[in-house]
Amino acid sequence: MSIVKIQSAGLTSLFVMLAAALSAAPAQIAVPSKTQVVFLGTGAPPANPDRSGPATAIVVNGVAYLVDLGPGVVRRANAAAIAKRIEALEPTRLRVAFITHLHSDHTVGYPDLIFTPWSLGRREPIDVYGPRGIKSMTEHLIEAYRVDIETRGNPNGIERDYPDGYKVNAHEITTGVIYRDSNVTVTAFPTKHAMESYGYRFDTPDRSIVISGDTNPTQATIDACNGCDVLIHEAHPIRAVSRSAVSKEFAEKYHTNTAQMADLARAAKPRLLLIYHVGTSAAADRLFDDLRSRYSGLFAIARDLDVF
Repeated sequence: MSIVKIQSAGLTSLFVMLAAALSAAPAQIAVPSKTQVVFLGTGAPPANPDRSGPATAIVVNGVAYLVDLGPGVVRRANAAAIAKRIEALEPTRLRVAFITHLHSDHTVGYPDLIFTPWSLGRREPIDVYGPRGIKSMTEHLIEAYRVDIETRGNPNGIERDYPDGYKVNAHEITTGVIYRDSNVTVTAFPTKHAMESYGYRFDTPDRSIVISGDTNPTQATIDACNGCDVLIHEAHPIRAVSRSAVSKEFAEKYHTNTAQMADLARAAKPRLLLIYHVGTSAAADRLFDDLRSRYSGLFAIARDLDVF
């Protein structure tokens, strides 16, 4: 197994590839798996045009399961459908989503998921799972777009033939198994952020994947992974760029720095660690340097539209 450090568009990433797959396209790990992890957005609140807001797709047997709905989620999904030939991410096929917490950078793409695929022909309601408050958020979004809904659904509206396509079944969750179908079992575990927040473990026929959302390090995350195939976790460099005293204090309480990330990964023992929720190009470079000096396991700094 080889370790390759790839520099692309000013961002430094570490990609771990099987020796037989060294000729694979950059930003992609070739794996004999029915399950794919597709990063639709790897950014943070800063409006970095290279990194859309947090959104990840777990694609299993041609079905997409979204985690978080940052800005640009539907367009990024369509980009993956086209550029990566992942048909499950075609907008009208986006039907199930899980929200880690209700901060705006993780949810501002929610109305996009509700309405854009409907305008493109989605006929069925979607299912969305998240913390307390997701039902209220859903109800208020539907009401906020009431004029749009009534216009599109009236006798002259172009969506009149599929009036259920904008509807949402919103589910408020607690810890434990929250979703199961023939492709996946999804288990929620508590995380530590500024509001009620959850991480998720996805068990598919061939992979176990854990995604943290925004969180300070927790034992629950370590327990959820416990040797999992893939751990997707937020992290920020210790030498933060242009951070105020207030944001520094917030980060120390509710986010994970690279020293903490290295400790957590050594305890959780994932086969592959993927870092996301990256604010700037400078932060991505510092993340790589910090984590490489502290953690000897396999990891990558994810970028939008990376597929693992």
